Amino acid sequence: MRTGVCGLLGIEVPIVLAPFGPWDQVDLAAAVCEAGGLGSVGTAVLPLAQLEAQWQRLRSLTDAPFSINHTGRPFNEETFAATLQAAPKAISFHMGVPAELIKRAHDRGILWLQTVGDPASAEVALAAGADVLVAQGTEAGGNSGWISTLVLVPAIVDLAGAVPVLAAGGIADGRGLAAALALGAQGAWIGTRFLATTEMAASAGWKDRLVSSRALDAVKVPHSEVAMPPFTLPQLGVPMAPRALRTDFIDRLEHDPASVDDAERSRLLELIRSGHGDEALPFAGQSVELIHDIVPAGVLVRRIVAEADRILTDLAP
Repeated sequence: MRTGVCGLLGIEVPIVLAPFGPWDQVDLAAAVCEAGGLGSVGTAVLPLAQLEAQWQRLRSLTDAPFSINHTGRPFNEETFAATLQAAPKAISFHMGVPAELIKRAHDRGILWLQTVGDPASAEVALAAGADVLVAQGTEAGGNSGWISTLVLVPAIVDLAGAVPVLAAGGIADGRGLAAALALGAQGAWIGTRFLATTEMAASAGWKDRLVSSRALDAVKVPHSEVAMPPFTLPQLGVPMAPRALRTDFIDRLEHDPASVDDAERSRLLELIRSGHGDEALPFAGQSVELIHDIVPAGVLVRRIVAEADRILTDLAP
């Protein structure tokens, strides 16, 4: 189950943990690393001292390579400069394709994983020197685009040439990984399924909803600009928009966005910074339809790889 991207990233299996923005996923990232995948941690809206403590803790838990994520909603220069100093194996990025930041990472010997939601963004990312493209379909949780994974992945593979592509969006088991490989991707970038693991520092209520929810419960958040930080880097095409499990807060954003004032936005941001806030915005993709249990991350990685291997073996002539 090794592909070309495994050698590039220094991992044993073609599974990359998606970043979860400001939520603490250090224990989860370490567990994915120890199981042979690439662990990731997010940075969004967290103070630098807290992030540096997370990176130090992650390095104490695993010697394996990992990735640190940044976004254009918002982008923080101080945190990015500190990331360069920390020298992870890779930096991942979405919501913007910042060529100058890619160059700065390459100057430090750091790989660049660029999430794209459409072919035009992929062309810009390739021209900027991205080392890996993450073709993220609209099924994905968090901030994602508007094209389905089944259409987007082969379209990006056709453009990418020798640059590896990871498939993202709607992948929760070995069938999804096998499908991603069949579409030409070299691995899977998995988020929502890993939220429902024992190591993820998410509330029990959030995890329970992941197990009990159906695909149609994971909706694009309307008027997300009212509740979320602004884009601080140029966006290409239609901006990515978040997907989450429906809540009363999301219903208010849909029907009465003006009722969410500055004070409420500030309270929500502080909750998220402290590891909460999922009561209002429990980010999740449509792959919740396929999540039926909460398991250790290592068990999940091995399960996904074994299932994909069986499927591909059975399909071989």
